[in-house]
Amino acid sequence: MPKASFPSRLSRRRALGLIAVTASGSALVPVQLFAQQTTPASGASLLMPEAGVCSITPETTEGPYYFDPALERAEITEGRKGVALTVQLQVVDEACVPIEGARVDLWHCDATGHYSGYPGQGDGRDVDTTGEKFLRGWQRTGRDGIVTFKTIYPGWYRGRTTHIHFKAFPSEGRAMTGQMFFPDDLSEHIFTAVAPYNQRSGERDTMNADDGILRRAGQGVQSAVREAAAAYEALMIIAVKRAA
Repeated sequence: MPKASFPSRLSRRRALGLIAVTASGSALVPVQLFAQQTTPASGASLLMPEAGVCSITPETTEGPYYFDPALERAEITEGRKGVALTVQLQVVDEACVPIEGARVDLWHCDATGHYSGYPGQGDGRDVDTTGEKFLRGWQRTGRDGIVTFKTIYPGWYRGRTTHIHFKAFPSEGRAMTGQMFFPDDLSEHIFTAVAPYNQRSGERDTMNADDGILRRAGQGVQSAVREAAAAYEALMIIAVKRAA
């Protein structure tokens, strides 16, 4: 695998500023697009009401670490250490109309790259988390199509850039699987300056530009990360087709 191209070291001030990133990890877009506004048509709050933003979100691979732990909850950390992160997802249709009652599942690795519920975790593949359910949960969207999860900033593991997995079920039995990605500059700042992210013996080998799953997703996924009073906030809109 070619050596990953790492960003230059940022000052804390710049790394913690308002930033947004597309799925390709390249073009930055104004985070102000994610400000909640009310649309006359629906009367609902939208994260990104700009024209064209509600094109259907590209699906990505589910990955090897999904299971349904039957945990309907907003707080999913279960005591895992890391930088506090609030994830807000909004499920809408092609016309940017929020979808109420959609189920949204969220799961990701912890600060040291471990997923819950599986053996063979960690840089040495010698950590067994079978039976654990940390950093997993699901909720149903409200009238505004929004769900909010309290979690931690995800770590990394070999061969993948920093990401969070989700599944959106706009109707029973029908699922859309995707991933949300994070700015390399912010991730690198956290991974080098904050424990326990910076206490790993392994070396991060994949950035956004090197991640095959992210490249295949193309420009069709947009997410934003911003600093709030008590935690980072990651915001993303998930546009799906309504059931016939």
